[in-house]
Order: sequence, then C-alpha cells, then structure tokens
Amino acid sequence: MVGIVLVSHSRMLAEGLMALIQQMANPDLPIRIAAGAGEDHLEIGTDAIEIMEAIQDVYSEEGVLVLMDLGSAILSAETARDLLPPEMAEKVHFCPAPLVEGAMAAAVQAGVGADLKTVCEEARSALLPKLDQLGVPVTEAARIPAIAAVEQEIIL
Repeated sequence: MVGIVLVSHSRMLAEGLMALIQQMANPDLPIRIAAGAGEDHLEIGTDAIEIMEAIQDVYSEEGVLVLMDLGSAILSAETARDLLPPEMAEKVHFCPAPLVEGAMAAAVQAGVGADLKTVCEEARSALLPKLDQLGVPVTEAARIPAIAAVEQEIIL
C-alpha cells in the first residue's frame, strides 16, 4: 500500500487532518505527520529529520506520497528525501495538491490499494468539487491533468 506523509508548519493542523482521515480511510493506511518545530513541535515550522523519519515509517515498495502545506515545507521535504538512501528516495514523490482536500482524496485512494500515480492524480483533482460547488469555472486542462505532467511532477 502507498504510504502518505503530511508535512505542515502547524502540528495542530496536521493532527486535526489526521483525525479526519482516520474517520474516512482504511484503518491500515500507513500515514504519518511531520509537523511543527521545536522540542514539543508546537512552534510554527518544519523539521527535515522528522519528515525523513515519517517517510521511513510508512515506506513500502509501492512508494510514499508526500503532501506539504507551504513553500518552505517543500524545502524541508526535499532535504529529508536527500537524507534517505537512494533506493528509498526514488520511491518518494511530492504531490502538488491542496493539503486538506488532497490528503483526504489520497488517503481514500491509497487505502483501497491504488498505485502511487493514481493516488497523486486523485489528490491533485480533489479541489475540483469545491470549485464546481462555488461556481468557479474550471478549464478542461485543469480538470484532467495530463499524464505526462503528473509523471514529471511526481518523479522528482
């Protein structure tokens, strides 16, 4: 099963998101959070070592999908991946999805056994129902991500 790591600057946000996911997804889903900074993780920030350890905890041959909240979380996640052995790092993929909606969609897909590419595609498109409900026009290009674009984004 694809593992999922949620990276957030806020521990409280990540824990709340985990509580939502645990109500909706497969209870056997390998998912971890890496959130907050400082000894108690209550400061705003991210920690590359904590992210690396979370990736290691959920790692499988099917891969690990990492979702991040803000820009510097991407830098911390990239550093974490650089610290992993190369054979593990090549199966760690970053997904440019909205954190909350993307995490929910990714968790459901991973929980039913979808592959890494499908899990990422579902996470990426998770914002579309909200856009439709709010009446925001969505172009067809935004609705269905090109396969090549998705592959390029998740294979970093």
